[in-house]
Amino acid sequence: MDNSKQIKHLYARAGFGIDLTDLHQQRNWSPKKALKKLFKDSETITPLQAVTENLDITFGSRKDATEEERKMLQEKRNQQEKALNAAWMLQMSNTKAQLREKLTLFWHNHFACNIGNYYYQQQLNNIQRKHALGNFKTLLVEVSQSPAMLQFLNNQQNYKGHPNENFARELMELFTLGRGHYTEQDIKESARAFTGWAYNGKTGDFTFRPGSHDNKPKTFMGRTDNFCGEDIIDIILDNKQTAKYISTKLYRYLVNEIPDEGHVNQMADVFYNNKYEIAPLLEFVLTADWFYEDKNVGNLIRSPVELLVGLDRRFYITYNNPDVLLQFQRTLGQVLFRPPNVAGWPGGRNWIDSSSLMYRMKIPSTILNAGVIDFAGKATPEDEAYLASQRKQQFNVIKRVQAQPDWNKFLQGVPLKISHEELAQYLLEPPINARIKAEVDAAPDIKTLVIQLVSTPEYQLC
Repeated sequence: MDNSKQIKHLYARAGFGIDLTDLHQQRNWSPKKALKKLFKDSETITPLQAVTENLDITFGSRKDATEEERKMLQEKRNQQEKALNAAWMLQMSNTKAQLREKLTLFWHNHFACNIGNYYYQQQLNNIQRKHALGNFKTLLVEVSQSPAMLQFLNNQQNYKGHPNENFARELMELFTLGRGHYTEQDIKESARAFTGWAYNGKTGDFTFRPGSHDNKPKTFMGRTDNFCGEDIIDIILDNKQTAKYISTKLYRYLVNEIPDEGHVNQMADVFYNNKYEIAPLLEFVLTADWFYEDKNVGNLIRSPVELLVGLDRRFYITYNNPDVLLQFQRTLGQVLFRPPNVAGWPGGRNWIDSSSLMYRMKIPSTILNAGVIDFAGKATPEDEAYLASQRKQQFNVIKRVQAQPDWNKFLQGVPLKISHEELAQYLLEPPINARIKAEVDAAPDIKTLVIQLVSTPEYQLC
């Protein structure tokens, strides 16, 4: 049985795509067998280690720093941001553990955090990677106790008698229950329970400060006791709404932007009954018959990072200047470690507008062919003038982008007898329409065909 369509869909959602060689090898596998391989490949956990110096500890918060010293510190922060961004892009583009990285990307947005300390940002990212396929409670507790999140959501300023409600509010609104499933009083009471949760500014380690903790009884969601932060998390997870909220977000990420109430409820049952273990939930979704239904194939818009990583993995691209990838992320509206706010990137249709779609269709050809899309057929005088101007532009783009796809490696994976239409079906997730069919038929060679296909609106979908 040829399961190529299902296997390709599985890798597009549970990873960043599958190359032709692997697809050919796995085409007769069941989706369950292919998923087992994805889990096996993701057993390895490779933490990012791009940032080795905690500048907040090295330099402290010196109020007497000169203007020159401030500039130097900011330059170091900028270098750390670039290094961390490039390291994760490289890891996503090359790792076999693509299921783990794909889920790390999901948790990176779920637990969105944006602070100027990239040592702590890297630490938080490694927590998300470590538990990406593990237990949600463990992940939630470690994220909540990380210096990055404690700083971002102001729990360092959460003291007995002067509670700061920011962390408690986002814990329920964005991390667990979702808006409308708690009261303002629940926020006030739980904020008191999290007083004393902090990190040591000299070591960067989580610490509980008994002197800052409110030891008086709190009433939270109908229960009254002398709750601490861990108790609040237990009560929140005991509420099945948390399982439903996480399942809904995961459904939008892996299946369809429009949640199916019945499927989400099934997911919530699996998640809750397995005590918030993430792997059983993923196995349920990625082997469900409805996951492979036509309405759930080729219907999600790739995020900018998914688009860029997918190109890297498919065409073995080397960037001589990694800053280019950062520039692409800025242009397309998703810079790793720079979410717009605590709610993260909204995703879905928000990734696309008339401006970003133009860039999305241009960037693949910029990377793969130095900014030029070759046109099939005889050129008109107007076309000749256009092509002449593009050839000049091509030189400039080569100089600026410095990206080198490995066409030989890509073409080695393309079967000799593959038809243009079969190659188009591999590269595009949606069904081939009449316009694409006409372009496919007119393409003079494989390379031209590939560049045309990755420059279409359809390539934006997975």
